Amino acid sequence: MSVIIPPRFSGIMLPTTCPTIASMKNLSAEALQHVAAYFQALSEPTRLQIMNFLRDGELNVGEIAESCGCSSANVSRHLTMLMRHGLVDREARGTTVYYRIADPSVYALCDLVCDNIASHMAKKASEQKAFVKAGRKTAAAKR
Repeated sequence: MSVIIPPRFSGIMLPTTCPTIASMKNLSAEALQHVAAYFQALSEPTRLQIMNFLRDGELNVGEIAESCGCSSANVSRHLTMLMRHGLVDREARGTTVYYRIADPSVYALCDLVCDNIASHMAKKASEQKAFVKAGRKTAAAKR
């Protein structure tokens, strides 16, 4: 099975230890549970928003909470989930803890998904537009 990589991602080096799409079919049920948990960590909009804030560099919980309009407790809960799945790292400096992205390649994955969703929505909009035009022609013919 070949994987088509969009031009904007063609320069990205994929880790050689990472299972490829073709080998996913050979994963055990337990391994698939880990894959599902990883995607579940990415399935919450606030966590994606936090990761977008961390795209520009490390931040502490208070800075993230202020940026996203959430409580510090809520942000801490989301950061714990992201850390559990290896998406963010933390570093204590004095009394403040700073968070940063652990694996920047996650942005390539998210950008790929966003491109796919945008393409799907554009196709749907085009189909709806064609349907509306066809409906207008039919209505005009009936007059």
